[in-house]
Amino acid sequence: MNYYLGLDIGSSSIKAALVEVESGKSLGVVQEPKEEMGMFAQKNGWAEQKPNDWWLHVCAAIKRLKKEYNVTRSQIKGIGISYQMHGLVLIDKEGNPLRKSIIWCDSRAVNIGNKAFNNIGQDKCSSQLLNSPANFTASKLKWVKDNEPDIYKSIYKFMLPGDYIAYRFSNTINTTISGLSEGIFWDFKNNNVADFLLEYYGFDIELVPDIIETFGIQSLVDEKGESESGLAAGTPIFYRAGDQPNNALSLNVFNPGEVAATGGTSGVVYAVTDSLSVKESARVNNFAHVNYKEDDDARIGKLLCINGAGIQYRWLLNNLSVTSYEDMNNLAAEIPVGSDGVCLIPFGNGAERMLDNKEIGTRIVNMNLNNHHKGHMCRAALEGIAFSFVYGMEIMTSDGIKPSVIRAGNDNLFRSEIFANTVATLIEQEIEIYNTTGAIGAARAANLHKGDFEAFGKVIMDNDHVMTFMPFKDKTPYLEAYNNWKKELELILNKVEHKISHNGNYRKQRIL
Repeated sequence: MNYYLGLDIGSSSIKAALVEVESGKSLGVVQEPKEEMGMFAQKNGWAEQKPNDWWLHVCAAIKRLKKEYNVTRSQIKGIGISYQMHGLVLIDKEGNPLRKSIIWCDSRAVNIGNKAFNNIGQDKCSSQLLNSPANFTASKLKWVKDNEPDIYKSIYKFMLPGDYIAYRFSNTINTTISGLSEGIFWDFKNNNVADFLLEYYGFDIELVPDIIETFGIQSLVDEKGESESGLAAGTPIFYRAGDQPNNALSLNVFNPGEVAATGGTSGVVYAVTDSLSVKESARVNNFAHVNYKEDDDARIGKLLCINGAGIQYRWLLNNLSVTSYEDMNNLAAEIPVGSDGVCLIPFGNGAERMLDNKEIGTRIVNMNLNNHHKGHMCRAALEGIAFSFVYGMEIMTSDGIKPSVIRAGNDNLFRSEIFANTVATLIEQEIEIYNTTGAIGAARAANLHKGDFEAFGKVIMDNDHVMTFMPFKDKTPYLEAYNNWKKELELILNKVEHKISHNGNYRKQRIL
């Protein structure tokens, strides 16, 4: 039996999977390290990791897979790589990292990106980059240029995390259009590297890696890669993509109107469109999807992130007198739709991009201490998180998305019938649930170098489909509850906006 290897390079762990080449069935998945990887945070808002640590964990995961499933190096016929998006890896001419990677959740470059958005022009950024430069990879590189000039002068190439892992396998430096777009280096209007952004930030185009296709032979494992990883020299790397586009791929989301959703610690709605029109570049990110091609109909992934999702429900698990999520779900099921008026605003995990980067915290309103109990809290939390997804879908709809199908992994929140039924009913769409992972998706994507997307989708349907949540015919109680929640949210947002405006005017008066 022959297999494809899939790697998912996360910030908390590395996951590795093997799938059968012919059937796409998963043989097994392992995680390294078994405990979460650490992050370096020299200052508040910073987050860094050592690229070499990722590689060591990749090698350890491959060793475990081979041993646990009795697979030899010659049986592994190709590699697919998924990776944490937006990270910055810098190497010198010898291929050595010049510093720790500045990873996706590091916020040091926010002001740099916001300044670039205003100076380059919002219209130009929206029409050509499809985004604000914000806190993405390009802005992180500008921070290094401004604050670590000696390191910047020694840079041979910048990379994304997945590019670095591919480099360690093969000693070949390259990247993809999808990768460059997530770093905000791609000009969609002219279909090339965004020269105007490089010029604005003062970057030499020689820092940009060579560009290769997302699907195809990207590079081959070399002798050093073989000795370190345990894979045979000559094994091709067939695929590479950021974790959110890869998650959509894992759920067979490729075409306009198809939507992938995740409900983990944070929530993500990722919708595919064929339009380059952008109205919400400040609240929604837009990247080249895995099947984007320069001379074909556009395939753009619109990504909306909800920071305050599963982390809110986990907080209740840790702080209420409950024993499990199942216990919480059972308590919530005893409470009617709308939680008897109790509303929970679940935005206590930092600034929310979809709320224009406002940080409003978690709020519990309309709680009656005589009538309400932890069951109401559990139901209000599930509904509040579900309502935040619906609110996000309204933003996506205003940005041109017309959802035709929503697919989600069988994880955390989507295991709750209350959560899934609430979202399905309010957006009036079926939600298909699949039991898959990013590593399995990356392994299967190695087979897409053959170009058979129909067969790829059939593998997912045959192996992974768990169930489908259907919208309820009577959405009246759900709509009433959502409108009550939305009214409370808008009252809070107006108060926060008024406070920001008042403080700004006060500072101006003090200066004058």
